[in-house]
Amino acid sequence: MKKVTIFIFAILLFSSCKKELEEVPKDFISRANYYKNASDAEGAITGVYSSFADNYGIDYWLFLVLHTDYDDGRGSQAPISAFDQILDQSNIDRAGRIWSSFYNTINRANSVIDNVPAIDMDDAQKTQILAEAHFLRAMSYFNLVRGFGSIPLKTKESTDINSISSPRDPIDSVYELIISDALTAENGLPSDVGSSTGRVSVWADKMLLAKVYLTLEQWSKAAQESDDVIKNGPYALVQVKQANDFYKIFASETNTEDILSIHYSDTRTSQIPTYMHRANTPPYNYSSSGYYAWVPNTKSFIGNSWNDKDLRKSFNLYTKYIGPNGDSVSLPSSVPMLFKKFISDPQGLNTYNAPIYRFSEAYLIYSEAACMANGSPTPSALERLNMIKRRAYGYNPASVSPVDYSSGMDAEAFRDSVLQERAYEFLIEGKRWWDLKRTSRVKEAMAAIGKNIIEARLLWPIPEDEINNNPALNQHDQNPGY
Repeated sequence: MKKVTIFIFAILLFSSCKKELEEVPKDFISRANYYKNASDAEGAITGVYSSFADNYGIDYWLFLVLHTDYDDGRGSQAPISAFDQILDQSNIDRAGRIWSSFYNTINRANSVIDNVPAIDMDDAQKTQILAEAHFLRAMSYFNLVRGFGSIPLKTKESTDINSISSPRDPIDSVYELIISDALTAENGLPSDVGSSTGRVSVWADKMLLAKVYLTLEQWSKAAQESDDVIKNGPYALVQVKQANDFYKIFASETNTEDILSIHYSDTRTSQIPTYMHRANTPPYNYSSSGYYAWVPNTKSFIGNSWNDKDLRKSFNLYTKYIGPNGDSVSLPSSVPMLFKKFISDPQGLNTYNAPIYRFSEAYLIYSEAACMANGSPTPSALERLNMIKRRAYGYNPASVSPVDYSSGMDAEAFRDSVLQERAYEFLIEGKRWWDLKRTSRVKEAMAAIGKNIIEARLLWPIPEDEINNNPALNQHDQNPGY
């Protein structure tokens, strides 16, 4: 199994050359002396990958994690979890950085799409690079449109101030581009990336398409794409007998479930553990420093209603840790429970994955989509849902177990079950907010934990810098409430 990882590469900076300069500069990268050969094309797509990895920095993670019903923020992040009011200025600034980060990736992808076709190079290599650029642009727009709603569509590289004017386009138009880009990528991406572990594959693209179709409620297409990944992709569910076996997914450089992820290590670090844990919490050095800014809300589904026999519960949550003397130490009563999935030094491996797409999600996308397309759960939809639940309780995913969901559920009850399994399976993986939004269950989920939500919080604010600097926008283009 070849892992597909987005590594954080060195960032390429492209500088425009002023027209009045007669001599082509040799000491920096410019369009006058770049995009000449295959090496330039590879360098450019590496720059897009680098920017894409940066998108999944701490601002984006905390926005996804704290826009949920199972988590509350502390300190400066507390307002993100207060859904009865608009975001404060510090979190409006965070939203602005998310926006800028994704548009930076889009602009780099546009640069590749605009310039690589003219390079005289191997056709197969060129096709793959262009497919990667289309995929990374599609992923970026998918994340933007879900967070901000109607957004400017930019399909050409912005090289100077005269090219930044772009109005907000309808959501339908954004999704049309996302699907078009993903289909273009599907025709050019390899099914096996071989030793190029930093490259996306056709299977990652199919997962993107499946998720987009699921969001748009194009059920048959979502089922078809996810089914293809399950049947034909080079993946397998990781076997689990005890809770720590899940580290084979989240704390391993190579595993059979990794379709697309960001990998971190002691030399390529992430802030995620710092925001989850208190400082110096052994046994596996959960984090050497910590703000524990993401606090579990036990009024939600992660409370007493979550069966203790589900191994995902003890893998995801902890109330005690092993102290420096080998004794069991309880977390303080002020914050008696914390999240555990991402830790600094899992079992001494010095590495962990932050998944974007993993194989178990293909099963859950298929289950929901096949049920909704059919109007009731199909046998294969039920079986694939049960496979994920069986694995969670330590059973063989391929064999009937005592924890199986029974047949006879109607479509609504079955979909509720899928969404519940998604909540357990992908805790702290940035998927819950999108699930609640696409199923119109945000208010219901918040009400269950005693919170109200105002309509303005369903979208993130358009950055003031974008409104001030984009001639096609004004304050009337801001999302309601901001």
